[in-house]
Amino acid sequence: MTRAWTVGGALRDELLGREVTDIDITVEGDPESAARAIAAELHGPVFRLSEAFGAWRVVDRASGRIYDFAPLQGATIEEDLRKRDFTINAMARDRGGVEVDLIDPLGGRADVASRTLRVIGPEAYESDPLRPLRLARFAAELGFEPDAETERLTAAAAPRVAEASGERIFAELRRLVLAPGVARGLALADRLGLVRAVLPELAALHDVEQSHYHHKDVYGHTLEVLEHVIELEAEAGGDLRELLDEPLADELTRGEALRFGALLHDIGKPATHDVRADGRVTFLGHDRMGEEMVRAICRRLRTSERLSRFVEGLTRHHLVLGFLVHERPLDRRAVYRYLTRTHPVEVEVTLLSCADRLATRGKNAERAIDAHLELAQELMPAALEWRRTGPPKLPIRGDELAREAGIEPGPELGRVLAELREAAYAGEIGGPEDAIELARRLRHNPVP
Repeated sequence: MTRAWTVGGALRDELLGREVTDIDITVEGDPESAARAIAAELHGPVFRLSEAFGAWRVVDRASGRIYDFAPLQGATIEEDLRKRDFTINAMARDRGGVEVDLIDPLGGRADVASRTLRVIGPEAYESDPLRPLRLARFAAELGFEPDAETERLTAAAAPRVAEASGERIFAELRRLVLAPGVARGLALADRLGLVRAVLPELAALHDVEQSHYHHKDVYGHTLEVLEHVIELEAEAGGDLRELLDEPLADELTRGEALRFGALLHDIGKPATHDVRADGRVTFLGHDRMGEEMVRAICRRLRTSERLSRFVEGLTRHHLVLGFLVHERPLDRRAVYRYLTRTHPVEVEVTLLSCADRLATRGKNAERAIDAHLELAQELMPAALEWRRTGPPKLPIRGDELAREAGIEPGPELGRVLAELREAAYAGEIGGPEDAIELARRLRHNPVP
């Protein structure tokens, strides 16, 4: 009979009383045979894991558990455990029932009890450059703290994290950003040089001064925006809750992806930082610059195009609502222009702008925050309705309109149709005759 052991995180989570959903199994022999035997028992799918040499995965659809099978690394299970990352992941239990006690050669159980992250020597980081980033992720997920030697070794190894593939780096960042203790994890990652290694654009926000309307530098402001996004997302209910829970891309819901929008929305500020003659600090064009930088980051991290476009849109449009505060009350045409400009992130960027404003507590903060939140509250129902139904439909087809109004296909027709849609949203068009009449007027008296 092939000998096998449950190893790693499943045992750690069991000791912590956490739900165990991912079970790693080390096999002395052929992991494929062991995986297929479990799959037959569970009536679940089995497949090879391309990113791990010799590893196989079985999914138990009934319980939602995932079983990963990998070959033993070394002559003994103890030797295998010594090749892992942290002591809390270097425990094993014989699945054959011969040894019911934990196999714990490196003191993992004691470190779980003391909530300590301890790396298994410098060779753990040398064998896999991504492991230092996992330290920050575990700190965020588990609430553990590294010991002093682990901090020293992690800081020394941090620059090499960038050598890992973009997909693997993003997978760790995703879990870090979604963890309950994301603020703790990011603070640790920043202190040990991990943020600079994997997101240098974010690290560059340190010590970038802002105007007197802000109370923190750009880095501190960004982390506060993230905290407010998490709070607002947690408080969302009704249609907004349903929308934020929709899957978006890369195993992220729309609400979860919004956290990346919070982290990256101001990364264009260092490159656009300027001080006017009167001493006021400005960042003109940082939204457009940030959009380009987000695109480059997502390309580097090998995210999906869908996620990239989503975060690009948030970055590009995060200032729009703030400018509208001074134009209140907004008529239907102004609302239409806001929705068309911010589409397809009209809902999420409205929420992000609120978090951004809540994290801006300098001069005249309370009055500005109240005005911003009032406007966002007015716009959110319109944004949700827009997401459900899309832009307004005209009561006449474009080709019929062109023929009746005497407009040739081309840029002029496109301009007229855009004006008609805005008028339709504002309730200024009833039937086809209204549309034709307005089109004729627009043709002879174009809107400047």
